[in-house]
Amino acid sequence: MSINLMQKVAAELTLKPAQVHSAIKLLFEEECTIPFVARYRKEMTGSLDEVQLRDIRDRFQYLTELESSKTKYLKVVEEHCQKNPAFAGKFEELKKRFEACATRQELEDLYLPFKPKRRTRAMIAREKGLEPLLELILEQRDSLNDLVAAAAPFVTPADKDVPAELRVPDTAAALAGAADILAERVNETADYRAIVRAISQDTGMLVAKKAEEKESAKLAAAASAAAIAAGEDEPEIKLKSKKTDASKYENYFDYRESLKNAPSHRVMAVRRGEAEKVLRCSIEVDEDRIIGDLRSAVLGSRVATDPVKAWITAVVDDSYKRLMGPSIETELRLQLKSQAEDEAINVFSKNLENLLLLPPIPNKIVMGVDPGIRTGSKLAVVDETGKLLGSATVYPDYRKEDSPKTREAKTVIAGFIDKFKVQCIAVGNGTGSREIDRFIMSVIKEFGVKDVKRLVVNEAGASVYSTDDLAREEFPDLDPTIRSTVSIARRLQDPLAELVKINPRSIGVGQYQHDVNPNKLGRSLEEVVESCVNKVGVNLNTASYKLLGYVSGVGPTLAKSIVAFRNQNGKFNSRDDLSKVTGLGPKAYQQAAGFLRVPESENPLDNSGVHPERYDIVTMVADDLKKPVREIIGHKDIIGGIAWEKYVSQSLGMPTLQDIAAELIKPGRDPREDGARLLFSDEVAELSDLKPGMTLKGTVTNVTNFGAFVDIGVHQDGLVHISELSDTFVKDPAEVVAVGAVLNVRILEVDIQRKRISLSCKTPSADRPQAPRQQGQGQGSPNHPDQQRQGGQRGGYNNQNSNQGQPHRTGPRPAAKPEKSFTVDDLLSKFGKK
Repeated sequence: MSINLMQKVAAELTLKPAQVHSAIKLLFEEECTIPFVARYRKEMTGSLDEVQLRDIRDRFQYLTELESSKTKYLKVVEEHCQKNPAFAGKFEELKKRFEACATRQELEDLYLPFKPKRRTRAMIAREKGLEPLLELILEQRDSLNDLVAAAAPFVTPADKDVPAELRVPDTAAALAGAADILAERVNETADYRAIVRAISQDTGMLVAKKAEEKESAKLAAAASAAAIAAGEDEPEIKLKSKKTDASKYENYFDYRESLKNAPSHRVMAVRRGEAEKVLRCSIEVDEDRIIGDLRSAVLGSRVATDPVKAWITAVVDDSYKRLMGPSIETELRLQLKSQAEDEAINVFSKNLENLLLLPPIPNKIVMGVDPGIRTGSKLAVVDETGKLLGSATVYPDYRKEDSPKTREAKTVIAGFIDKFKVQCIAVGNGTGSREIDRFIMSVIKEFGVKDVKRLVVNEAGASVYSTDDLAREEFPDLDPTIRSTVSIARRLQDPLAELVKINPRSIGVGQYQHDVNPNKLGRSLEEVVESCVNKVGVNLNTASYKLLGYVSGVGPTLAKSIVAFRNQNGKFNSRDDLSKVTGLGPKAYQQAAGFLRVPESENPLDNSGVHPERYDIVTMVADDLKKPVREIIGHKDIIGGIAWEKYVSQSLGMPTLQDIAAELIKPGRDPREDGARLLFSDEVAELSDLKPGMTLKGTVTNVTNFGAFVDIGVHQDGLVHISELSDTFVKDPAEVVAVGAVLNVRILEVDIQRKRISLSCKTPSADRPQAPRQQGQGQGSPNHPDQQRQGGQRGGYNNQNSNQGQPHRTGPRPAAKPEKSFTVDDLLSKFGKK
């Protein structure tokens, strides 16, 4: 382990070197998982959290790979210096510069002259023997006045037998060859590239124009070629054969924005518009400034005659326009894309975490409802453990109360509620949700059903789960639509346990999730799921192998072995029984045990977050109190009176002891207990029911950089633009709202034709001044680059809207906050009295 690298990481992340050293040792040498280190190795790391540990891991990996590349590149450079007289004696100097590189970009710039490349004009000129001409011009720049005379000796005599491709026919060709060599040198000099890059980053503007029809095919081919040349995969976006609706990109038909200020969602929108052949995009920079500084750098302080100076100046201009300019633009575009992707992935990850940690409503018999109009609504009842009890499909005619199908639907629904003693009804939020919800409410009233609660559940990704191998294994004989309905019911009981069965990308809480690097996105989302699962803990006797696979130290293969053992031998009676599972060794047990719960165990600590390696401490505490462990658990007064300081040792500190105390007060506490679930108002069911000024409650379904999407129960999510989220300035929507939060929103505007709803969380005030709206700052502008709702069946605003700008600044006012959270019992009581 390199001490220098660890010190660099510590300095960059403003952490203590000892913390970084311990974290790297645990993660890389001892191969511990991040959840395990964050939870059970606080003394070693100084209580670093998961985010800090990931930063350490990522930065250390980056620097390690950078050092590895330096070593590999220096071998190539050394061989080149030995073979090429022009680099004789320069290796030691180059080695110092390579070793001093702090970024991958610096290293690649230095390595560029030695990097294998395709045959270039400069290579051809060297093969013709024209490099000495260039050296002559540069060496005699202060006295050389006749470039043609200097080039004459390099012209190939007519009677000399030389292959045609190596002949130099005249002095103009000789000077042109020398110019090509110098142009390539300028392009491949790291210092010159740094000058051009810095100015380009400082002055660069992202520009988009509407592409004409005849340009479309050329643009698509150019975008693909540019991606391949830059080392990227070809653009992932798969375009449909039908013509793209160009109106979605109207705000970008004449768009200019500084690279330094362009927000990620607008960058992604421009990239998508270019991929869909609607936009023609480029990066414009201050070329006059760049060329001026580049000329000065290449000419240097040494005096040159006017002919030589003019020649070098022309070569520099050619080098920039033909080689360096396009190369740096490609770099900037990739950098811009990478930054936008990182931000989009960050938004997706935050939203996914909030969605996974929605509060469960456990131990209830639930009837799931997958809404449908033409295909009917599917019903599925599951018991307290999620086991399917019964299913059906109903086809009510909402326009005819007395039709046979309507009466049959009422009978089936009422029969299910009565037969299975249904306690909660989970209605999916897809097409037909409002209709079937109102229909069920009428059934409840007509049949005098009591103590049944109706709640709306986000059904995103349910159809993906229904065709997954896991769903087919569990319900091999069920129709996929019924499998989806079972998933909807289970999401009410335990959102986390059900949502982990679905590929996170299929859950529609992202921002341009289909335009970002799928591998990078996948890694980030997997870590979010892993973090949430381990934060909550997993019941060893009921968890699916998908859920177990996210437990620290387990993984998919071992998870299947655990489930197979459970199916063959029955429930686990203690954590120690894990050692009987084939393939689960001491290391996996150490990493996983603390996150697995066994409620059936005789040892109450097996159903807590106390790690087995610390059971002896709890036993010692109980012995000192002269009480059994079971008698001190849950007694806050007893635990609060313990002098925990006396149990501190060299390997055990107060952070872990405080965690143990918290677990003993409330063992196995689910961090998701606090939260709110929403029942929509029955006053609105369609877009036509919405009126400006109307106030409703809604659930946040997605948070992006430009605002939040809110489900108000009319099949289309409304958009609360960032400028309407609060009475005070909001820099980041995630600071004031989160996925799953319940908000009071006011209707600003309804566009029925385009199915657009503009919402506001601001306090209404007739005399409040409104800031003028700038381009791209519309509150719910109808022009959005992508309207397809990921993982759902509803239209409306999409999480990939990119036409929103920066927030208005209208003076200080109290911030709009999400509704106060309720406990599960409060929710059930509150929503059961509709």
